[in-house]
Amino acid sequence: MAIVLENVSKSFGKKKALKNINLSFEKGRIYGLLGPNGSGKSTMLKLMTGLTFPTNGTVTLNGHPVTRKSSEQVAYLTELDMFYDVFTVRETVNYMASQFADFNIEKAKELLQELTLDPTQKVRSLSKGNRGRLKLVTTLSRDTDAILLDEPFSGLDPMVRDSIINSLLKYIDFENQVLIIATHEITEIESLLDEAIAIHYGTVIGQESVETLREEQGLSVLQWFKQISREQGEG
Repeated sequence: MAIVLENVSKSFGKKKALKNINLSFEKGRIYGLLGPNGSGKSTMLKLMTGLTFPTNGTVTLNGHPVTRKSSEQVAYLTELDMFYDVFTVRETVNYMASQFADFNIEKAKELLQELTLDPTQKVRSLSKGNRGRLKLVTTLSRDTDAILLDEPFSGLDPMVRDSIINSLLKYIDFENQVLIIATHEITEIESLLDEAIAIHYGTVIGQESVETLREEQGLSVLQWFKQISREQGEG
């Protein structure tokens, strides 16, 4: 297992963001962490990167406890935009290469071309869609064990979303990497997923193989998610 969460809870003051989470993520698979905003998805990703730590329980990466240094083994696309506006696209890529030993500059150049980003353009003049593309370039160019994407399609138009999905399939090394996507936009990523994990107010309320959902239950991921969320509300 690449990443394992055992009996993980996380509180911020009196608020419980996550409650007794037990999950395992294997290399070679694409997982969707699905739930509305505020359900705990982002907190879970931050626990996997060592940006925050559990109040209770353990998080391990390749069998070792996650620490602040674990970010060296995890590529994390945050919802926040962390670029320097004065840099060009090329300077941004070179800066990221200077920060991470695993950054693959050749892959970055390919991705820039694939996503039609002009290396000479200033970051401050990029549209929201192109900033989203640049975030993806800097994330996918790292040769890490785990790639974590937090709301990668937020605010992006359909054409940009399609190009991002194509790049995910083309540039992920499924022999050596696990991809985890946290989103509330379920329809966008359904075609990508191997497993769907539903989160409701900090609790995992369901986990299913997408293939099993389709073939045995005749459900789309969105239909399944709505069904178990409704059952949760009734319970």
